[in-house]
Amino acid sequence: MKPQIFEPSSELKEFVLCYWNLEGDNDTTPIKNTIVPDGTMKLIFHYADTYKHHPKNGESIILPHCFLIGQLTQPYIVEPLGVTGSFVVRFHPSGFLPFTTIPIKEMENTAVPIATLFGEDGAEIGEKILHAQDTFERIRLIEPFLLKRLTDKKTIDFVVQSTIETMIEANGKFTVNECSQKLNINRRQLARKFSSAIGLSPKQLAKTMRIQAALKTLLLKEVPSLTDLAYENEYFDQAHFIKDFKEFTGLTPKEFYGEELKMSLIFDREAHHREA
Repeated sequence: MKPQIFEPSSELKEFVLCYWNLEGDNDTTPIKNTIVPDGTMKLIFHYADTYKHHPKNGESIILPHCFLIGQLTQPYIVEPLGVTGSFVVRFHPSGFLPFTTIPIKEMENTAVPIATLFGEDGAEIGEKILHAQDTFERIRLIEPFLLKRLTDKKTIDFVVQSTIETMIEANGKFTVNECSQKLNINRRQLARKFSSAIGLSPKQLAKTMRIQAALKTLLLKEVPSLTDLAYENEYFDQAHFIKDFKEFTGLTPKEFYGEELKMSLIFDREAHHREA
């Protein structure tokens, strides 16, 4: 299953990275999928059958049909319960902030039902999207809903945005000290701004982007060895790379490399450049 990728409108592109749609039947869907942290939050609408989430510790839970997944700091294991039909609004790292009154940090590693986020309006838009005819109709429904919630738009913090842009350009390969000096802000202030706007520290987001870059290289099989992959992504040594890799994916690089696209729901940052 490959998702179809759609661009947001010009009014929302500052906040929304892309929309994507994924469909497939229960014969072709893997038994379990691992969603790897990628530094973004997502509104997810399962208009076919829903999924079950398997926490690392605790009992499995059936996910709602419509919910927001907060920032992930660990692999998020899900299992399809039948036919897959999913419409996703993927936000920029700080893009969901203007749409919520719930602190971003409180939603970390959590599926928040859309009615909890937006009340009756959320429940109503969820039902409309679940019964829409196609992805274009889903986009036509969600965009006015989001734009209506930008009337009291919070300003995107310049320092946070500049730091994120630096991270993206460097694929996460940068030091927080260098960035704080460049922007003339101390590390604690920068960390507080990030926690409020993104729900992650600058170090966490940089580490997430660096792992995503390594995963993309692995998926494209453009690496002669795992040692080369570690050095290419500027890890101090291979042990450090393996530790971070397992923290985010639940697997060692060798285990990942031996699987047939086990991480079927990786959201690569270049996806929004391709329009279906």
